[in-house]
This record gives sequence, C-alpha cells and structure tokens, in this order.
Amino acid sequence: MGISTSPGVWRGLKATSSNSNRFSILAFDQRGNYRRMLPPDASYETAAQIKRDVVVALAPYVDAVLLDPIYGLAAALDMPGDTGLLMAIEKTGYAGNPTERRVDFMDGWTINKIKRLGASAVKLLVYYHPEAGTAGEVEETVRSISAQCRQYDLPLFVEPLLYSLNDAVPESSAEFAAQRPELALETARRLGGLGVDVLKLEFPVDVRHEPDRAVWQRACEALTEASPVPWVLLSAGVDYDVFREQVEVACAAGASGFLGGRAIWKEAITLSPEERARFLRETAAARLESLREIVERSARPWSDYFDSPAATEDWFLSYQQMP
Repeated sequence: MGISTSPGVWRGLKATSSNSNRFSILAFDQRGNYRRMLPPDASYETAAQIKRDVVVALAPYVDAVLLDPIYGLAAALDMPGDTGLLMAIEKTGYAGNPTERRVDFMDGWTINKIKRLGASAVKLLVYYHPEAGTAGEVEETVRSISAQCRQYDLPLFVEPLLYSLNDAVPESSAEFAAQRPELALETARRLGGLGVDVLKLEFPVDVRHEPDRAVWQRACEALTEASPVPWVLLSAGVDYDVFREQVEVACAAGASGFLGGRAIWKEAITLSPEERARFLRETAAARLESLREIVERSARPWSDYFDSPAATEDWFLSYQQMP
C-alpha cells in the first residue's frame, strides 16, 4: 500500500512532472543570491526582466518551474501554460542566529494566494539540523504549512538545508562533510513524515571531500531508503558538470528527478541580452535536455509512493471545500 492522497495533490504532482511521473524542474526562486549576482545598481525591473527571459527560454525544456513572488510574476505569466508552476512560500534567508535557525515568512504572501495564482505546488525552504535547539520549532512549521496545503489541496515540496551547529566547523569543512551523510538521512526521516509530499534535498555527500562515486551511490541509496516520500536533487549552485554527475548517481539510486537552478542558468545573468539569449538557447537548453534524459531513463516515478485517489461515483460529496 502506498501513501493515500487527494485529487488536488495528485493533480498537482502530475502537473509538475512528466508523463512518466518523474520530475525535471527548473528552480529560479532565488532572491538574495540572485540580487548578489546582478550589478549593485540593477533596478527591480531589470531583475524581474532577466528572470522572465531565463524562464521563458527554458520552460519548454522542463516539466515545471519554481518561482518566487518578488521577481517571478512576469516569468509566471509569460511561461507556457502547459508548464507546471511551483511557488516559494518562505522569506529568503532565515530568522534566529546561525546555529539556531528559524523559518521566516513574507508579509502578505500566503498559501491562499499561491492557490489563487494558479500554481500547481508550494515549496518551503527550511534551514535544519536534527540536533539544533530550534529543530522542534522548524518541524512544527513544516506541519503547519503542510496542513495549510491540505486545506487548499496543493502538494508541498520541502527543501531542508543542513547547517553546522559549531561556528568553528563551517559547512564547507571536511569535518562537516563527514557528518553530512548521516545528517541527511535523519533529516529525510524526520521531515518526510510531517505531511510533506516531496523532499528537495542536497546531495548527501560533499563531493569536494569525497570523490568516490561508489560512496556517492551508497549514500543516495541510503537516502532513498530513509525517505518516506519521493525526493528530488537540488543543485546548490555547483557547476553544471558536477550537478549532471550528481543527478546521474541520485536517479540511479532512487531519486525521482531534479529541481535545479544556478547550475543550469547562472552564467546567463551577467551577459548582455543578446549573449544571454544565445547562452540560454544553445547551452542551458542542452543542459536541461541532458538532465531530462537521465531522469526519464533512471529516476524512480513519484507514483511508486502514492495510491491514486479512488474515483467513486460520489467522491465529490466528501471532497473538502477550500476555506
């Protein structure tokens, strides 16, 4: 028996995946990181236009696009209607201090508005460490957002980003790299059981410190075993060649696809409009085609995890109305 699901969640997952129920999704919900890629004097209009240009050029090569409400509306309005739309609910960054991080939200941005916009799914990013003093609070936030998504019958993708509890041990260090695989497993176990539909996860091995693909494979297989729901791989800003290799390993080990951003499009941001259009057309599109081929060949369908809703004669009588 799989996980029971509702008609809206099932439809949302179908709308954000391929016909084979695998995910090839473009992420461009970056805000703070994105602004830092632009010239300091770049206007809001420029930032929104570049995001729109990237998304419109690349949306035909993916199943769905993840956007933000700050710079993403023009992109959402102009991308193809048959491309699924995910919207980020969280505020960029985090509240609290670096070793006890909390989720922060934007004033005036709600699940209700994401539903009204016509989005197919919600994405929630959380900074998480299973042993942090704020872990319970973050878990309760995930439960709360999950419950709100259920009210509006939208699937929820949760993106946990691991962090160090010791200022002297940065996330890029060999010491934290040694902790990462087990932290990734415990994070998937805990957060995947809180009403989440899909986990958007970091690669469970820091490849800067561990080059052995056999180790990568075992770590990804363990992650698939630990996660109670489908998981997709995020790109974390690595270079494309690294991300492609990670996607290949992750999908062979049971991931259901990718939800990648900067690894695909980051070089385009600082180019002239003409150079940007050429890069997107010739390079970024080819990257997505290659990644999608890997996904369709190797990834595990998300439908392996879920039972489709029962299509009975009177199903609509018990179907919950929106608030």
